[in-house]
Amino acid sequence: MSTILVIGANGTVGTHLVGHLADMGHNVRRATSRPPEAAGDVHLNLVTGAGLGDAVAGVDAAFLLSPPGHTNQNVLLNPVIDQAVARGVRKIVLMTAMGANADEANPLRQVERHLEQSGLTYNIIRPNWFMQNFHTFWLQPILTEGKILLPVGKAKGSFIDARDIASVAAVLLATPKFDNQAFDLTGGEALDHDEAAALLSAATGRRIVYEEISEEDMLGQLRAAGLPEDYARFLIVILGFFKAGYAEAVTPAVAQITGVQPRRFADYAQDFKDLWLG
Repeated sequence: MSTILVIGANGTVGTHLVGHLADMGHNVRRATSRPPEAAGDVHLNLVTGAGLGDAVAGVDAAFLLSPPGHTNQNVLLNPVIDQAVARGVRKIVLMTAMGANADEANPLRQVERHLEQSGLTYNIIRPNWFMQNFHTFWLQPILTEGKILLPVGKAKGSFIDARDIASVAAVLLATPKFDNQAFDLTGGEALDHDEAAALLSAATGRRIVYEEISEEDMLGQLRAAGLPEDYARFLIVILGFFKAGYAEAVTPAVAQITGVQPRRFADYAQDFKDLWLG
C-alpha cells in the first residue's frame, strides 16, 4: 500500500481520484486549500506555500495540478516538485492541459519541463476541455436563458469527462507501466457546441441552444463573475485556440491506459441532467 498525495482533492478531478485510489487500497492524503475536515486531510496553499512540507512528507507519489484562477503556474508548482525531490517522493503525475507543450514559454510547459528534469519518475496528462464545464463555468446562461454562450464558432472539441481523467491518473499513480510518458487525453468524439446543446436538450427535455458571442462579451461575463483580469484574458486566448480548431483531435490514450473507452457526451448529459433543470 502506497501513500499518495492528491493536490486539489476537492476538485472536479481530485474528488473522483481520491475515491479510485482508496478503492485500490492506497492511503490517500487529501491536500486542499480548505480547512481539513477529516483524518488524512492536510491544508495546502500553493499560492503562499503554506503547508507544503507537511503535505509532501512521507508520500510515495503525488498528483499535482494548478489551482484555477492563476496564470503563473510555474511559480506555484515548481516548488512542489522541488519539495518532492527533497522529501524522497518517488513519482508525480502532473495534470496540465492539452496544447500546453505547443509553446516552451507557456508557464504550464515550464512546469512540465521542470518535472521532466527533476529526476523523479513522472507522468504528464494533458486533458482537453472538460465536459463538466457545461454544468459549472457555462451553467448560468443555460439555466436562465437556455443558451450556451461562447465565442468559439462552429469549431469542434473532443470534450473529456473529468471522471475519465481521474481513472487515468489513478492507473498512472499506482502502476509503472507508463512511467515517464506524457499523454493528451480526450473523449472519443469531437462535437461542436450545437451538437453538445442538442444532446443536453435530449437529456433534459429542455430546449438548449448554442449562441456565439463576441470575445468582448465573453470577457465582460468573466469579469462580472469575479475572475482576475489576467486569468479572464487567458481564458479568452484559449477559447480562441478552440475556435481555431486546436481542440478537435481525438486520442486513444484513455482506453490505452485504463482499458475502458472514454464516456460519450450523451452519457455525461444523462448523468448530470438534473443540474440543467434548475
